[in-house]
Amino acid sequence: MSSQQNSEDNLPAEQETAHGAVGVKDDPFADPGLPAHKPRIQDLDERAANRSERAVAFMFILSMLATVGFIASYVIFPVDKIVYIWPFGHVSPLNFSLGLTLGFALFFIGAGAVHWARTLMSDVEVADDRHAIEATPEVKAQVLADFAAGAQESALGRRKLIRNTMFGALALVPLSGVVLLRDLGPLPEKKLRSTLWAKGKLLVNMNTMEPLRPEHVTVGSLTFAMPEGLTQEAHDFQSQIAKAALMIVRIEPDDIKDKQEREWAYEGIVAFSKICTHVGCPISLYEQQTHHVLCPCHQSTFDLSDGARVIFGPAGHPLPQLRIGVNSEGNLEALGDFDEPVGPSFWERG
Repeated sequence: MSSQQNSEDNLPAEQETAHGAVGVKDDPFADPGLPAHKPRIQDLDERAANRSERAVAFMFILSMLATVGFIASYVIFPVDKIVYIWPFGHVSPLNFSLGLTLGFALFFIGAGAVHWARTLMSDVEVADDRHAIEATPEVKAQVLADFAAGAQESALGRRKLIRNTMFGALALVPLSGVVLLRDLGPLPEKKLRSTLWAKGKLLVNMNTMEPLRPEHVTVGSLTFAMPEGLTQEAHDFQSQIAKAALMIVRIEPDDIKDKQEREWAYEGIVAFSKICTHVGCPISLYEQQTHHVLCPCHQSTFDLSDGARVIFGPAGHPLPQLRIGVNSEGNLEALGDFDEPVGPSFWERG
């Protein structure tokens, strides 16, 4: 006798379900139906239901407090502070508190909703036969009726404490995202309009870190410079060099076509911003026969013999020029800042 036959012999003749007795032995693959519904303690004892209501409300309140803590963390902890927290080691208290508070805010909303559904909402399982994709008017009416019944069974209208605390938790959580918008700032104000270049600032070779002299710049060469006093160890080096990086080229004075460029140069030595006016990439490709420089990112091309005007590519305006001269010691120096903001256009540029 096979094991399958033994299993079938041991099957009960009938099985009690919520829909009555269902034959099993005659057809082992018959739909057994849903098990009989067993009421929960909250369904029988109003005091237990009230305890569950208070537990759900308590979790929603904890979510609100965590959201308030998330917002307070932005005010309390500085961005650059590092502390030791066991067992995580040295971490940023700002990042740690933001992750912890936001995690608790979302967790307690979810936990409160789950506890609400498992203890207070109706847990009666409902089976429905498959129907056509297009709903009939009767089905639509039934759906609306079921929705109304579900809303009534959820006790949202009667359990005002749950309803109010849930609305409070859901209303406060989006504030976390609003606070995160702070990382888009601060506003640049007028910082993009000026650089470290000023009258008397020496031009320092970025490779040798020595002041540049006219004899150091030969015809056809390309040299990169930065302002005197700026060092790579400075905490704001990257933000400052992104505006002040300079491109030095020596051109025969007779080859300079632009009048202002010739006046702002020194013996054919011209100084232009190294930052492309398209999206701010550094320019580094120079063709000495044509005096053209090429941005490697999107191939914007500028003519350094004609005011660094755009002759090809997506850049919107010429490279800003820096007026230069020579001081009493024979070093190249700036005679002011750039004639216009460096880099790509921005909405406040005017």
